[in-house]
Amino acid sequence: MKRKVSLVLAVLMLLFSFTPAWAAELDREKFSEDVEFLKKVIYFVLGRYQYEVSHEDIMNGLYDGFFGVLDDYSTYYTSQEYEALLEDTAGEFSGIGVQILDINGQVVVVTPLAGSPALEAGIKAGDIIKSVDDKDVTGLTASQVSLLIRGEQGTPVKIGILRGKENLAFDLIRRTIVISSVEGKILEDNIGYLKVTSFSDNTADLVKKELDIFDENNVKKIVIDMRNNGGGTLNSAVELLNFFVTEGPVVYVKYADGKEDIYRSRLKEQKYEIAVLINEGSASATEIFAGAVKYKKEGIIVGTNSYGKGVVQSLYRLTDGSGVKFTTAEYFSVGRTPVHKIGISPDILVENKKPDLSEYPQFSKKQKPQLGNVSLDVLAAEMILKELGYEIEEPDGVYDPVSFKQIMKFQEDSLLFPYGTIDFATQDALYKALVKHMEADTEDLQLKAAIEALK
Repeated sequence: MKRKVSLVLAVLMLLFSFTPAWAAELDREKFSEDVEFLKKVIYFVLGRYQYEVSHEDIMNGLYDGFFGVLDDYSTYYTSQEYEALLEDTAGEFSGIGVQILDINGQVVVVTPLAGSPALEAGIKAGDIIKSVDDKDVTGLTASQVSLLIRGEQGTPVKIGILRGKENLAFDLIRRTIVISSVEGKILEDNIGYLKVTSFSDNTADLVKKELDIFDENNVKKIVIDMRNNGGGTLNSAVELLNFFVTEGPVVYVKYADGKEDIYRSRLKEQKYEIAVLINEGSASATEIFAGAVKYKKEGIIVGTNSYGKGVVQSLYRLTDGSGVKFTTAEYFSVGRTPVHKIGISPDILVENKKPDLSEYPQFSKKQKPQLGNVSLDVLAAEMILKELGYEIEEPDGVYDPVSFKQIMKFQEDSLLFPYGTIDFATQDALYKALVKHMEADTEDLQLKAAIEALK
């Protein structure tokens, strides 16, 4: 254990040694003394601590502690977390298309993704993965099993499944699974509607497909809905701007050393009239897009003020497969207009009415109710289920067999593992389903205003 701790601390010091800008701000001698003292503290604690602490726990703790003092956007990722982050950024991966979790010591299918080989073959939520290519995966984590399942597009993989008491085998061919971040449709008066939920590497390609459909139908006016789009990659935002705003600078990125990168649009002539929907959940790359539209005066911004995240993070993979993300620059919109902690203000300010959820208790997020429990969390789940149309008796906070059966049905309907425990994923899904249900009966005033502005 002590040798491993020394290795971790050595890696930590090595990380600092790459970075002359940081080193210049540190008293090197004092820093070395502090690291030596930290080693002594760790040895002292480990020598007297009651329980075992793994090498991974120590390393993760050291990294988390360091990155925690930087800002809200700087993070350390384990190797598995870093791979997942890269997949989210890419917007696609090659595999069979299942989301899996560790549940009660088993690797369980939580969701087979729409249009995936897994869904087409008949793999279901709740299936337990027992083998991959005839290799027993008992004792492996979901992250380890995920690495076995994924592979090059077009290659075969055999998945062994336990469903109830039945053992099943599925022979599948891996293919690219696209995590769609774009939805398109044509509204009344031949106005196009694009909902963009994130900026991934494939977002521009997905938008181009929708624009091709719009062009076939002679759509010239488009509402671009970027509400609650928390951002993504800068390059993706710039790619998207090349479809909608004319040539010239669209964002300026200024680094700590004074260097500035300027990103430009190359579009010669604007093809569409656009209105962009934003709200307080629109951040980062979304604000790059909305800012360029606003300050170049080539569209209308509708909604409420955006979040105000005008800083850029860079990703770096470390030699052990883990990775770090930390703030390396600040960006400015057209005309070098600042965005950070300011946001983008709408041209037309419209607030949607929020559903009144005051009568529903909030989930405490401190417990995962099981059959027989009595709590406010159970009451909240019962009240939501009743509102959603499930067959619930009068909500009373007692987790009885009737409520248990309906929770399982909700979990199955929501492509969650249907085991009846009201876990945190189920609580989140219940609340989101309630909000969506309530919003369905509420007029979207922001969208209405955007449409009116384009008429």
